[in-house]
Amino acid sequence: MNIEIDTRPLPIVILSRWWRFPVYLLLGWILYHSYFTPPPSGLSVEGFRSLVVFLICLILWVFHLLPLAITGLFALVAPPLMGVLSAKQAFSFFGSEPVFFILGVLILAAALLKSGLSSRIALFLLRQSGHSPKRLIFQILLTASLLSFIMSEHAVAAMMLPLVVVISKALEFVPKGGSYGRLLFLAMAWGCVVGGIATMLGGGRVPLAVGIMQEAGHTPITFIEWTLTVIPIVILLFFSAYLVLTRFFKIDVESVYEADRIISERVRELGRIRLEEQFLLVLTMGAILAWIFWGTKIGMATISILVVVLLFMFKVVDWKALEENVEWGIVLMYGGAIGLSSIVSSTGASRWLVETYVIPHITSPWMLIGLIAILTMVLTEAVSNSAVVAMLLPISLSFAGSFHLDPKVIVCLIASASGLNYTLPMSTPAIALAYSSRYLRVKEVVLAGLAMTSLSWIFLMLTAKFWWPILGIQIP
Repeated sequence: MNIEIDTRPLPIVILSRWWRFPVYLLLGWILYHSYFTPPPSGLSVEGFRSLVVFLICLILWVFHLLPLAITGLFALVAPPLMGVLSAKQAFSFFGSEPVFFILGVLILAAALLKSGLSSRIALFLLRQSGHSPKRLIFQILLTASLLSFIMSEHAVAAMMLPLVVVISKALEFVPKGGSYGRLLFLAMAWGCVVGGIATMLGGGRVPLAVGIMQEAGHTPITFIEWTLTVIPIVILLFFSAYLVLTRFFKIDVESVYEADRIISERVRELGRIRLEEQFLLVLTMGAILAWIFWGTKIGMATISILVVVLLFMFKVVDWKALEENVEWGIVLMYGGAIGLSSIVSSTGASRWLVETYVIPHITSPWMLIGLIAILTMVLTEAVSNSAVVAMLLPISLSFAGSFHLDPKVIVCLIASASGLNYTLPMSTPAIALAYSSRYLRVKEVVLAGLAMTSLSWIFLMLTAKFWWPILGIQIP
């Protein structure tokens, strides 16, 4: 057994292991001190205390001092402890419709993974690549994008990563870390990023944003409204991603015959599609159609839960198998984030903050929109995109009234921009998984990533300017 001895000085060892506890004590002291501190002029006591709780959660989210889910739970217990509202009111936010919609979507995605249907769809799409290196990159990008329409992007990346690893190893003449190797993994990750914003199923950001919007008293965006809002961005970014990948990284292979052979072998190993997979495919398509045509009338969450019930009625999957594949912590995080944002908004804290510190420096709605988009993209490179939505949206919604903006502008802006990150492994699980292959280093990706971020901002602004007004989302 190998024993590693830490040779660092003792104070450094103690600091590296215990530095969080002084931070926790400091945050606790801030909460205690603010309880007895009078609020600033124009802000209620409840509003002041809710802003303090929001600040504490912001620090916990940004620096990952606690898991996101645990911070979400803290966001619900802190307001009652601070006297902002009752515990009954705080915990009622876990009963909000978006939380149950997210839960149903996560279970459906886990069923697609566990049944093997998602792998079958991926292999079917990849099989079209032939022996062309460029075509293989295009197919990986396309496959990851299309699967992210119906599954969370991190689930798609987790499913595709082993397959891309096998393909890269089969191309033995490609040195590890070679240019084409980087292309394979970036195509997978960027496909997940681009496709992940296309529907409400690509990640929790959009349902979370819609939930915050609904709790603030605004009419929520429907499933089809969201897709229509962002589809021009998705199409433009898909082809831009392919062009950036093939321009920034050299294709140093002439044929990918071995990759094509492996894909064909995997297809044969899966055999004929099973009855359970056929039913799951029909159920998934039916759920999407129901969300599109009856989501407003029946309720998005109602459809999600009905889909889950049907999964178990027809024994497509069993509970034990799903238990291991569902990200339960995400549900806790979203419940807390929705609750916290609603509290900050209802106490008038977000409006006070905006009117006092932001509006005096903003001269036009377009200046506001551009800055929010940039801030969202920058933050999301280092912080979980769901955490960024929870941080920025409650405050940004207060801009809507001040600048006579449709609240949908703010929601669409932040929910889409928070999903467009291409460079750092902290930004999204899809990017992190690509780096885990060890084919990528940040210094090799940064220029291409910055190019995609810049294009994303430009396409977002152009879509807001010319496409959103056609859909009835006006910007003065």
